[in-house]
Amino acid sequence: MSEAAANGESHGLTIALSKGRILEQTLPLLAAAGIEPAEPPESSRKLVVPTNLAGVRLVIVRASDVPTYVEHGGADLGVAGKDVLMEHGGQGLYEPLDLNIARCRLMVAGEPGADRRPGQLRVATKFVNITRRYYAEQGRQVELIKLYGSMELAPLVGMADLIVDLVDTGNTLRANGLEPLETIAWISSRLVVNKASMKMKHRAIRPLLERLREAVGDEAAAAQA
Repeated sequence: MSEAAANGESHGLTIALSKGRILEQTLPLLAAAGIEPAEPPESSRKLVVPTNLAGVRLVIVRASDVPTYVEHGGADLGVAGKDVLMEHGGQGLYEPLDLNIARCRLMVAGEPGADRRPGQLRVATKFVNITRRYYAEQGRQVELIKLYGSMELAPLVGMADLIVDLVDTGNTLRANGLEPLETIAWISSRLVVNKASMKMKHRAIRPLLERLREAVGDEAAAAQA
């Protein structure tokens, strides 16, 4: 927790976001809640982006770092995929709202029948904590190989039997002769809040939560119309 937060000082709200799909789909929700960046964060080189509200700023960080910034007081709120939160562990965070954006599945994938091979399986993934817990719950030992990208390549070169990765359409898997085998979790992006900030800045945070909740509801209603 930051020294300012520990002393109860308030300098407005800081919201941690990451560039890419989540940012693109979060900005309309923030706009509906009355928050708009002063300049496009997608193209800006600034890591701290002011908004139309004097007391609110955005900080742009790596997607995997959003929970850490929020947990340790570098940001009061943030938006992160459920996959990132599951991998991080989520300690020190409130998760009050599913924004229902950037939806996909976290899946086991591989060649047809690869998950039924006897013996210890080798699994390539960047989600090592999630994968370890998943197979431990099944009582099955696996060898984990940590990769940060191009997961589909690991089975093709014989480095792994399976991969655990995010799957949207599945087109990349099929293009490489792989298929989804097991769903670990349905993923969407969540709003997370620092626990100290929720207490000390509740007068600013709670109205924002309500406006975002309404915006998410409006988006869902529009999608069903």
